[in-house]
Amino acid sequence: MRDMTARDILEKLVSFPTVSSESNLALVDWVEDYLAAHGVRAHRVYNDEGTKAALFASIGPEEEGGVVLSGHTDVVPVEGQDWDTDPFTVVERDGRLYGRGTCDMKGFDAIALAAVPKALAAPLRRPLQIALSYDEEVGCLGAPRMIAEMARTLPRAAAAIIGEPSEMKVVNGHKGGIGIETHVRGFEVHSSLMHKGVSAVMEAARLVEWANRMNEENRARDADPIDALFEPPWTTCHVGRIHGGTADNITARDCRFVMAFRAIPGESLEGWRRRYLEEVARVEAGMKAIRSEARIDTAPRFEVPGLAPEAEPAVAEALARRLSGENQTHVVSYATEAGQFQQAGYSAVIIGPGNIEQAHQPNEWLSLEQFERGIAFVDRLIEHLCTEQA
Repeated sequence: MRDMTARDILEKLVSFPTVSSESNLALVDWVEDYLAAHGVRAHRVYNDEGTKAALFASIGPEEEGGVVLSGHTDVVPVEGQDWDTDPFTVVERDGRLYGRGTCDMKGFDAIALAAVPKALAAPLRRPLQIALSYDEEVGCLGAPRMIAEMARTLPRAAAAIIGEPSEMKVVNGHKGGIGIETHVRGFEVHSSLMHKGVSAVMEAARLVEWANRMNEENRARDADPIDALFEPPWTTCHVGRIHGGTADNITARDCRFVMAFRAIPGESLEGWRRRYLEEVARVEAGMKAIRSEARIDTAPRFEVPGLAPEAEPAVAEALARRLSGENQTHVVSYATEAGQFQQAGYSAVIIGPGNIEQAHQPNEWLSLEQFERGIAFVDRLIEHLCTEQA
């Protein structure tokens, strides 16, 4: 375990089927043992149920000004996808490493862990900190508690590098997102008498259609220069799954879905939450006019702050650009834990191996070229942490 390469570690991490619906504790156990074999103490931060845990560790002197390498341990499901290989076994073919999570983002996790013995052997002046979260794929749920514990127990790092797949390009901004669980409760009658009942499915459809209208209106607006950097350059409203109904000839008693928003920097998440709840109240009033028992219940599902480009000195961005040789920055429309690090007072940036287009796909892959570039980037980071300027 002491002499594992980044490739060896990647193969081990991928072998753990850490789909967000399942526990990640077997992977966490292995990482903790790996760190312990190098004499590094790991800290766990559990979820409320004790079924999942985040893990963080620090290598080097107990000094402020270090750098965090942050990744998540969970992956998206493989059910219903047409894979050519075992998703939980890394297969190399044509310069690519196939497997669930190779790109998003166990490739970066493996690079960070492979850096541990290198950092231990180096004369670090500032620490290298490693942070691995859970439940990123279902709304970045695990990182806030981990970040708070890191801030409480470790010397404050100068920068947090979140290794989401960016093709090793420096990303200094991303959209924020919220998800609102919505449970429409109707009143069942035979569909031949539907005027006496309330169909939860058909009332839910009013809210989905509201989202369609908002998307059309948002798309039609002129984008300001910062918003224009995003693809798409407007706030999006989305329902990914919807469940409801008992039978084709019964007005549906229940319908459930999550209304999700990805907001451009110029628009607040709270503003979109308020607008949606106002529409919910309007639809609910129409339902109650038919049956007083009918109602719509909502609850927060997730909230992920956006990552905003930082004013000078923009420590994390400047460091990532220096180590990568990139002279440009980019923004992305997907949300990450970078916004949560930034919200907690860390200077944060995204840079990691792989292309986000491969994430979540069947036959997910990470190119060897990107993997090697990620390794070289972290090697240069270790050299940086050994200098007076760290």
